[in-house]
Amino acid sequence: MGRQIKTVGVLTSGGDAPGMNACIRAVTRSAIYNGIKVMGIYRGYEGLINGEIKEFTSESVSNTIQRGGTILKTARSKDFMTDEGMKKAYDNLVAFGIDALIVIGGNGSLTGAQKLAAEYDYPVIGLPGTIDNDLYGTDSTIGYDTALNTIMDCVDKIRDTATSHDRIFFVEVMGRDAGFLAQNSAIAAGAEAAIIPEDQTDVDQLEQFISRGFRKSKNSSIVIVSESQKDGGAMYYADRVRKEYPQYDVRVTILGHLQRGGTPTAFDRILASRLGYASIEALKEGQRNVMVGIHNDEIVYVPINRAVKKDKPIDRELINVLGVLSI
Repeated sequence: MGRQIKTVGVLTSGGDAPGMNACIRAVTRSAIYNGIKVMGIYRGYEGLINGEIKEFTSESVSNTIQRGGTILKTARSKDFMTDEGMKKAYDNLVAFGIDALIVIGGNGSLTGAQKLAAEYDYPVIGLPGTIDNDLYGTDSTIGYDTALNTIMDCVDKIRDTATSHDRIFFVEVMGRDAGFLAQNSAIAAGAEAAIIPEDQTDVDQLEQFISRGFRKSKNSSIVIVSESQKDGGAMYYADRVRKEYPQYDVRVTILGHLQRGGTPTAFDRILASRLGYASIEALKEGQRNVMVGIHNDEIVYVPINRAVKKDKPIDRELINVLGVLSI
C-alpha cells in the first residue's frame, strides 16, 4: 500500500452527465466506510483554485442518487490550464489536507487531472463521467446510457410528425468527435441513417443515404447526425439536401442540452455506484493516476494518459446493423 490516504477530495468537471450524483454519493460513502474523510470541491477545478471546498458527510449525499446534473456543480476552468492556476489548485489541496483527488468528468477533465498528477507527483483517480462515451478503456461512461434513452424518446416523437408530413428530419446529437450516441440512438430509434465522424471515409455519407433510394418504401426519413466541428453537423447536411435534392422537404432538430439532463437510468446509477466504490478501493490498493472503467462487466484500471489519448474505436458491426435494418 502506498502513502496512507486519510482525506480524499472529489470534484465534477466539464459537461455534466446524469449519474454524476450517484458517483459522488458512492465515492463519499465508500470513503467514510473506510475511515477516510471526504472533501467536496464545488465548481470543478475553478472551485479548487478558489477554495470552494467543504467536508462531506454521509448525509451530504442523501436523496441524490436519482437526480440528474451534479450537486457539486461544474465549470470549465481556463485558469487551471495555466501554471499559476494549477499551482493554486495544488496549494489548496495541501492547505485542506487532501491526500488524493478523485475527478469525475470527460476527456478534458481527466487530461487536467493527469497534468496535475505529473506536475506535483500527486495521487489522482479519474472516473469517466461524460455522455459522449469517448474515453478509451471503458465500455461505457457515466451518463451515456441516459443520454441514449433521452435521444431515443425525442426521435420517437419526431417520427410522429415526420410521418405526418413526408419529410427528411436531420436530428443533431452530441458526442464531440465520437459517433457513439448517434450510431446507437439511430439503431434504437429505427432511424434511416447515422452520419458519424468515424465513418468519414472517401464515401460521401449523404450521397450514400440518398442514393439508397430511402423514399421507395418510406414516406419519411430520420437521419441522426453527430455534432461535429469538422462539417457543421445537421445544418450542413440539411443545406446540402436543399441545394442538391430540392425535391425533398427538410427539417432540422438540434437536441442540444436536452441530452444532458434528466433522471439517470438504472444502468447509469449502477455503473456510477460501482465506479465510485472502485475509486476508493483503488486508492486503498495504492493505485494512482488511473481511470477506473468497466470492461466486460468487470472493473478495470486504465492509465489516465491512455484513457484520454487513445481513440476509442466504434464497432463497425453497428454500422452494418443500421445499414441492413433501415432498408
